[in-house]
Amino acid sequence: MTGHLRRISIALFLAGFATFSLIYCTQPLLPAFAAAYAISPAESSLAVSLTTGCLAVSILCAGALSEALGRRGLMFASIALSALFNILAAIAPGWDWLLAARTLEGVSLGGVPAVAMAYLAEEVPSERLGFTMGLYVSGTAFGGMTGRVATGALTAALSWRGALAVAGFVDLAVAFVFIALLPPSRNFVVTKGLSVRAHLAAWYGHLRAPYLPALFLTGFLALGAFMTVYNYAGFRLSAPPYDLTQAQISLIFFAYLGGIAASTAAGALADRVGRGPVMLAGTLVFLAGLALTMLLPLSAIITGIVIITIGFFMVHSIASGWVGRLAAKNKGHASSLYLLSYYAGASLLGSAGGWVWRASGWAGITGYCAGLVGIVFAIALLLVKAAAKAQLAVA
Repeated sequence: MTGHLRRISIALFLAGFATFSLIYCTQPLLPAFAAAYAISPAESSLAVSLTTGCLAVSILCAGALSEALGRRGLMFASIALSALFNILAAIAPGWDWLLAARTLEGVSLGGVPAVAMAYLAEEVPSERLGFTMGLYVSGTAFGGMTGRVATGALTAALSWRGALAVAGFVDLAVAFVFIALLPPSRNFVVTKGLSVRAHLAAWYGHLRAPYLPALFLTGFLALGAFMTVYNYAGFRLSAPPYDLTQAQISLIFFAYLGGIAASTAAGALADRVGRGPVMLAGTLVFLAGLALTMLLPLSAIITGIVIITIGFFMVHSIASGWVGRLAAKNKGHASSLYLLSYYAGASLLGSAGGWVWRASGWAGITGYCAGLVGIVFAIALLLVKAAAKAQLAVA
């Protein structure tokens, strides 16, 4: 790996870390929010779902804006502003104010995910794209894990407000390290004077392109199932017969270590054997993990969550890199559509899981998620068959 590529890899790893630690630092706090504000589990999930929902929309706009404004500066501004909003959430005087800060955080975070995917697709050689995209996704996994685990630990040591503030200040520092490391774009060409009609035409073109809509749907379903598991596992484990504390529950997010390894390994493996088989394997791993969580022993539940995490990051690493490969032009628009679907799944399907939890408990959650991942399996199988039949770039 050259020095240039190494700087890109480290910088984008940090961008993924900052983005996902900010998005998910409130997830282990959902039971605490429910108790502090006398709200239901579904209502408490808004501290995550509003952020991911607004992120889904802002990604669409950020991907388009990056075609005219460039990638690097937009990513820096996004991380820095989002960190400041997280600090505001920490000092918010009430539940509505906290949700307002988290909403603004979701809006500002849109400048990283779609732009990062486009930057990598433009700046990294195709033979190294799978590995580098996998490393970026591993950064998102590390950020998601650190944000959740550190928030739980800091809440026990300080308070949930102190935990959110620390997360904000740490990621503000990360923003400045990121901008110092990331090289300016070499292959990006500014597109000036893009009208609203031109943006709509670019998005519409990607929606009509072969296989890209299937990948968009994959992100929607996969993250929706994954978020549902993590949103409501805490409620299950805090109740009898487990009665785990907030700090103990936050430790389940160490399962993201499996996601870090899986995303990097999956990207590298896809460069050798093809993307379709690896994504297919990821769905089967996810389903196996869901089955394990149905067992009563705590060890089986934790093992199942680890396996779910590995399977999810295998799927996401492949699907996100595939979008950049298949989009012949307007890669920022293609990435934004994928991530719009991805975070819409987190927001809509993750929150809908609250009603499933209320009605059917963990058995309902397992069936709900298995149905979503089953559709992803069918999509992966379709893409494998298409690649074998037509020898397309989906291989």
